[in-house]
Amino acid sequence: MILLRIVAGFIAWTILGHAVAQQAQDATYPVNPIRLVVTFPPGGSADITARTLGAKMSERLGQPIIIDNRPGAGGNIGLDIVAKASPDGYTIGLGAAGALAVNVSLYPKMPFDPVKDFAPVGMVAIIPFVFVANPSIPAANLRDLLALAKAKPRSLAIGHGGNGTAMHLSAELLKQMSGIDVDLVPYKGSGPATTDAMSNQIPLAISDIPASIAFITSGKLKALGVTSTKRSVTLPDVPSFAEAGVPGYESIGWFGMVAPAGTPIPVLNRLNAELQSALNDPETNRRILATGAEPMSNSPSEFRKMIESEIQKWAKVIKVSGARIE
Repeated sequence: MILLRIVAGFIAWTILGHAVAQQAQDATYPVNPIRLVVTFPPGGSADITARTLGAKMSERLGQPIIIDNRPGAGGNIGLDIVAKASPDGYTIGLGAAGALAVNVSLYPKMPFDPVKDFAPVGMVAIIPFVFVANPSIPAANLRDLLALAKAKPRSLAIGHGGNGTAMHLSAELLKQMSGIDVDLVPYKGSGPATTDAMSNQIPLAISDIPASIAFITSGKLKALGVTSTKRSVTLPDVPSFAEAGVPGYESIGWFGMVAPAGTPIPVLNRLNAELQSALNDPETNRRILATGAEPMSNSPSEFRKMIESEIQKWAKVIKVSGARIE
């Protein structure tokens, strides 16, 4: 009996000691450099955003944030590294909507569970897309275009950035919500789709704003609507789909920061606080906006709810469309 009490006491003290040590570690975090795995190659909007935020967050954290670019498989390769890392706050990831919300419905097998295997830190930015038309198309706005498409089914085609991309799914969502019957044509990126729309090789395209803004401002393309619920900061004169004829429509690209599941709450809260502080910095905002993205922050719990909601939303769209990546 006495031996049992001694053993029980030892276990209790061990657990208490571990808890105290963990609290002390969380309170001093970070004491080492932090690796930020970016699921895109260097030079793109996600990479520029990651480096801009990393530099600003490092100032307040007192430790460098080292960017580790790990592109491939729609973001799955980079986020798999994060999912399998030690949950101590020293390996975090910058992932996009694809790997965190879409791929689970597109790929037959995933290396991680986007909900169970990550502890969300917070949103970073959203990326609205723009629906453009060749000037020869007899439609002054989205309502005109939808009426034209319904009057002549299969007479129009929309170019997009490739099977399973955000621009592809944006076009699928437009078809499903508006009831139009148009062909969707995949390209190897939004740039070629936008260029072909400008040259009238294809009448319409869903494009990212940086790839199309020069054509829009020069009059070589007509902007019919942006895919976010509100107007884009970059294209304030272009209405959203919701206000231009498709109520409730929203399709955006987004970036967010995640850590491995099991990362201590105090560590997540510290990272979130420094992330939000960086996003509120005017110079950081300016640099992110220059990439075509729009800074957007929220709490870890709000980001988790968003990921779960986006998974459900795109699962339905993908099922109806039949899109698949083998």
